[in-house]
Amino acid sequence: MSEQNDTPPAGDLDTYIAAAAGLLSIPLDPAWMGAVGSNLAVLRAAADQVGAFPLPDEAEPAPVYEA
Repeated sequence: MSEQNDTPPAGDLDTYIAAAAGLLSIPLDPAWMGAVGSNLAVLRAAADQVGAFPLPDEAEPAPVYEA
């Protein structure tokens, strides 16, 4: 099974942000592009760390608790 990666290349965040905002019908002031890109870069780095964490095959998902 091939692994699909839907994240944009690191240098192409502006295009991704504009496309995602348009697809979701979110008005985006061009002045906010830099801040949105910075936040996405931080989130991407955090996701890369989580994805790189090795889990044993015996790992079970945590149960879901509801209040």
